[in-house]
Amino acid sequence: MKTIDELLSEGVAGKRVFVRADLNVPLDGTTITDDGRIRAVVPTVKALADAGARVIVASHLGRPKGAPDPAFSLAPAAARLGELLGADVAFAEDTVGTSAETAVSGLADGQVAVIENLRFNVGETSKDDAERAAFADRLAGLADVYVGDGFGAVHRKHASVFDLPKRLPHYAGYLIATEVGVLKKLTDDVRRPYVVALGGAKVSDKLAVIDQLLGKADRLLIGGGMAYTFLKAQGHEVGISLLQEDQIPAVKEYIERAEKNGVELVLPVDVLVAAEFPDLKTKAPANPTTVAADAIPADQEGLDIGPETRKLYASKLADAATVFWNGPMGVFEHPDYAEGTKAVAQALVDAPGFTVVGGGDSAAAVRTLGFDENAFGHISTGGGASLEYLEGKTLPGLAALED
Repeated sequence: MKTIDELLSEGVAGKRVFVRADLNVPLDGTTITDDGRIRAVVPTVKALADAGARVIVASHLGRPKGAPDPAFSLAPAAARLGELLGADVAFAEDTVGTSAETAVSGLADGQVAVIENLRFNVGETSKDDAERAAFADRLAGLADVYVGDGFGAVHRKHASVFDLPKRLPHYAGYLIATEVGVLKKLTDDVRRPYVVALGGAKVSDKLAVIDQLLGKADRLLIGGGMAYTFLKAQGHEVGISLLQEDQIPAVKEYIERAEKNGVELVLPVDVLVAAEFPDLKTKAPANPTTVAADAIPADQEGLDIGPETRKLYASKLADAATVFWNGPMGVFEHPDYAEGTKAVAQALVDAPGFTVVGGGDSAAAVRTLGFDENAFGHISTGGGASLEYLEGKTLPGLAALED
């Protein structure tokens, strides 16, 4: 995989460089609520612009239906990128049409343009190879060189991620190079004890990575909504908590395999419960009750790990040489159910080893809860991509850059 440093050494002045970024940021209307992914691509864009490249930044945002939708416009992300670069950034109101062509042709050396949401074109996400190829051909007409730096999208076989690099000289940006280096530390060059904390809503989203980790990790801490399927698999009442009944056989098998492989599988010993899900808009007090994890009332829902579990999980992370965390421990968006996630984040900060926050909601939680990002070894920009890498899958966007 060639890197951006190799590209810079070859010289980029005057060249049109297409940077596939990940500007898929959360929006409240047109207000960006977390700009972490935009900040992550700035080093690559700035290095190219400073070297005299004419930089075309492209990304998806959300899940529009292959047609323009103002709710998913990249205009706010383009404006924020300009602020972070300290320079004007042109914005094209389409992907491969007149506006994009005008924006790109109007670039001088060292200037930057952002084109509109790639998913406004049906060819970006099409499962039809010919349809994706046709869109990739048009994107290729905008540029001379391709730089892949949208790690959060490399697990997608999309036109701008998989097909476009095949049509242009291609290089990995700083972010992708960093992400891949970090993931190798979690798979090929692991320092032990290796502790993995997994949370989030659905156990089905994590089964494949758990399957792999049962052969690699020393300890596996389970929290979030997925914990209740594990507790049910042990025969405990979980009330009206989030539960995937169809996953119980697989979870039972994993519990047995963890014991057989000597992997310490740690589940909550107490949880915060309430009769209904909290209001995340008003953040009205929820008044939860703490109960033992094996004594959840039939009419109550588990919404966070309890105080004893927080202490337990912190102790299991205290001597970790390597930590990977993906998924919150509870409904962290509400202050009454944020303490479990906060406790795990703090335990990573305090851990002596290399700590990785695995993107997605975990990365959002770290920022929302006010932690210093520099206190962690690495905060990934791609939760799904990180998990698929750890599962051992081939990621299309990385494979395309390696050709």
